[in-house]
Parts: sequence; C-alpha cells; structure tokens
Amino acid sequence: MKSARSNSAELSVASLHAEAVQLRESGNYERAAAVARRALGFVERRDGRSHPDVAAMLLELGQALEASDRWDDARGHYARADRLLRPYARTANSAIRRLRVKAARALCGVYRMLGRYPLSDRQGRRAVALAERGLGRRDLDLAGALNDLGMLRKYQGRYPEAVPLYRRALHILRRAGLGESADAASVFHNLGGIEHARGRYLRAEGPARRAIDLRTRALGPRHPAVAADVAALAAILEGRHKYREAAEHYRCALETFRRHFGPRSYEVSVNLAGLAGVQQALGNLKTAERLYRDALGIQRGLFGARHFESALTLANLAVVLWDRGCHPQAVREGRRALRFARAAAGPRHPITRDCESNVRGMIAAMRILRRAR
Repeated sequence: MKSARSNSAELSVASLHAEAVQLRESGNYERAAAVARRALGFVERRDGRSHPDVAAMLLELGQALEASDRWDDARGHYARADRLLRPYARTANSAIRRLRVKAARALCGVYRMLGRYPLSDRQGRRAVALAERGLGRRDLDLAGALNDLGMLRKYQGRYPEAVPLYRRALHILRRAGLGESADAASVFHNLGGIEHARGRYLRAEGPARRAIDLRTRALGPRHPAVAADVAALAAILEGRHKYREAAEHYRCALETFRRHFGPRSYEVSVNLAGLAGVQQALGNLKTAERLYRDALGIQRGLFGARHFESALTLANLAVVLWDRGCHPQAVREGRRALRFARAAAGPRHPITRDCESNVRGMIAAMRILRRAR
C-alpha cells in the first residue's frame, strides 16, 4: 500500500504535467516549458534519471519547445526520452509502449522540420512499426504515425506514397467514430496539400475546405490550427488564380499566427512567402520582393540559409528579381537556391527540378539579351 507522502508526490507530478499541457495548448509555451522542467526535476529526484516517467516529462518539455520553434532543443529532449525507453522494447506495459511510439513520432516530426529527411524517415517508419506491433492496427496513435509519415513523404517529393498513408489514417479514425474530429481535419488538410503540391488545385480545394469546417467546429475559428487550414486553402486558391481571395485568406491566417506565435515564427514566414506569391501574380513586384525578404529573414534565423524552406523562398525571390529586371542578381540567387535545394532534398525532388529549370531559363534568356545588344 502506498504511503500518503508517495500519493501526494504522484498527485504533484500529475498536476504539474496537466498544467504544462494546458499552458502549451493555450499558446503559453514559455510557461509550459518552465512547468514541464519543474515536473521533470521532481520525477528525476523521486525515481531516478532513467525511469519511464522521466521520458514522459521529457516529451512534454520537448513539445513546448517545439511549439516555440526551438526544434534543436526539442530534438535533444526527444532523443533522451527515446534512449530511456529503449530497454523496454519487450515490455507488456501498454503505457510504455505508447510512450515509445510517441517518442519516435516526435523525432520524426522534429527531424522533418530541421530538414534532416533520412533521419525523419527512419523514425517515421519506426513509429508506424512500433504502433502496429505494440498497440494494434486500429489504434489512434497508429493513425497519427501514418499521418506523420505521409507529411514526410510530401516533403520528400514522394507524393504517390503519401496518399495511401493518409487514407489509412482516416480509415482508423472513422472506425473509432472520429471521422468528424480535429484529427480527421489534419488528414484532410494533408490530402489537400498533396493535391496542391501535384498542381491539381481543383481536387485540392474540397479536402482543404473540409479541414477548415471540421477544425472550426472542433476548436473554434480563432485557433492557430484553423489558421493553418485557412493558409493551406489560400495556397490552393492562388493556384486557381483566385488571387484576391487568396490574399484575404493569407492575411487572416497571418493575423492569427502573429497573435499566437509572435512576429518571427515559422508559420508567419510561410504565410509571408505565400502572400508574396499572390502579390507577384498581381504584378506588385516591389511588395512581393519585400515580403519574400521578410520571410527569408525569419527562416534564416530559425533554420539557417541552407534549409529547404529557405531555399524555396530564395528561389521565388530570384523569379521576382528577374521580373523586376535585376537579371544578374536573379541568376545569382537562383543558383544559390538550387545549390541549397539539392543539398537539402536531393536532385530528384520536384522543387529542386523547378529551381534548375528556372536557372537554366534565366541563363538562356540572358544570353539572348546579350546577343540582341
């Protein structure tokens, strides 16, 4: 029988953990991280540094850090949690099995954001295997792992492989009665994203709007996840040449992201780049250049100049510079974007090929202009 003191300690850890989760979900990431650190220290002193409960606290701390764009710090905590759980590979304890899946999923996501796709791929496939073996083929954590792996396939440019992963995740959610949930909205968001990446904008619009509808009903219209759905729809509308509607959606998403994450977050940078693309299509090239440079400044601060996101924004900036008549500068930036895209995603990625095509076109056009002069 547990002592009153032991029960009190467990209640204290549970309340700290619950407080950290509540703070993170409400967007107060700094306080969430501080509370998670307190809980982590409490468990380490009580149970030792290698107890499975330490892994649970490390994962919560990592989530708070990741939400504030501190991916490398989060990665360190996720990796330590994963190492702590390795000796429990044969455990029958379902809670520890679930923690192992959660650690692998967390590493998959953070490596993807850091642009380290081979490591993300390894952890994503491992998370799916751990969930299938340890939790069952109908478990909701398996649906989450499948969704994570599908997102990675999109980043890798392996679009046909992503769709079956998303559909399998959605099937699991529907069997659990969660076909109208926020988790299902995430899958619809990603299905729309795959169609957008393949240039099939009309087919992308239906899943994107479905994601907004489900998530708004589940979380309310001002939630940042709803803003992410709105931004995804804006990109699809841009592909359909509905530029003014797209710009309105981007601005709406930006307002939510700035309020929730701050002015220099990853989400803000992505939407600034999206809004820049709309301004470029409308012929507002000076505005487009400024927005691309703002987005690039944020991305370089978060990831460095050689990250895939930075390369993509730099490639788009090069096209704007070309359209503005700054041809040598456009070629120079286009070559840098191509070099970074090759290093980050490989020569066969669709974005890398687009960068290569753009640079070749610019160089050929400059030769024609020189001959004409």
